[in-house]
Amino acid sequence: MSKTTKMTPKAASRIQSATAKQNGGAVSKSSFAAKAQSAAAKNTAKK
Repeated sequence: MSKTTKMTPKAASRIQSATAKQNGGAVSKSSFAAKAQSAAAKNTAKK
């Protein structure tokens, strides 16, 4: 069985920053970075 790790705001920020650097500052709404940010927000709200 695999271990799952929840997305944290810090990890989502790192992903979004890297995506923005690659795309000249733009992050698409449907990108993995946007989905990671959403997941981190949901995980933080559950606490």
